[in-house]
Amino acid sequence: MIEKKFELEERLIDFAVEIINFVDGLPNTKAALHLGGQLLRSGTSPALNYGEAKGAESKNDFLHKMKVCLKELRESYNCMRILCRAKIYKNEQPLNELLNECNELISIFVKSINTASKSKLSKT
Repeated sequence: MIEKKFELEERLIDFAVEIINFVDGLPNTKAALHLGGQLLRSGTSPALNYGEAKGAESKNDFLHKMKVCLKELRESYNCMRILCRAKIYKNEQPLNELLNECNELISIFVKSINTASKSKLSKT
């Protein structure tokens, strides 16, 4: 179960770990291997890219890296929805928890990007 944390980087790392654990538990079928590999890449990427965003060299660089995180989270969300609809899982509860956390993370990134974009516009 994903513990809710206030520190975004920690939440992203926990999300990545839960994605890894979930993918490792998928059945050994062609569809599960394909979608699992995709989810493994997109689900672990936001934690890594957020680390880069924190060290961004400019506001534009920060926004770009934050948008990459958002894109990867949306990809993960859709991949999990496909797994869910196709019933490619051993246990539905972890998948539902991951979907909820991913949705919350998407909301956080949308808000952060909008705030940073408005801040950038007001300074120009």
